[in-house]
Amino acid sequence: MGFFGFLQRPDLGQGLERFAATPNALLLDVRTQEEYADGHIPESRNLPLQTLGRTELLPPARETPLFVYCLSGVRSRQAAGLLRRMGYTDVTDLGGICNYRGKVVK
Repeated sequence: MGFFGFLQRPDLGQGLERFAATPNALLLDVRTQEEYADGHIPESRNLPLQTLGRTELLPPARETPLFVYCLSGVRSRQAAGLLRRMGYTDVTDLGGICNYRGKVVK
């Protein structure tokens, strides 16, 4: 990663393809419950960023593949870092859905 590599945004489309191809993976939407209700990616599970510290809401197996997204990518980056610090070993930050044009569930 170059000096400004942190400015690169994850490719949501590629990330969702990886999610679909990964057995036992979880897709986590870390936006608020209201944002989630307004429209979310199918198969996603809402775990707002502020609730991630509650381990009973997360899978007990730390090797569970987790794919995380939010609106713009800021909260997903924070969530991915938190999940890694909590011991999860397979965490992918998908970034934000602000430009997502795929199917959403309301």
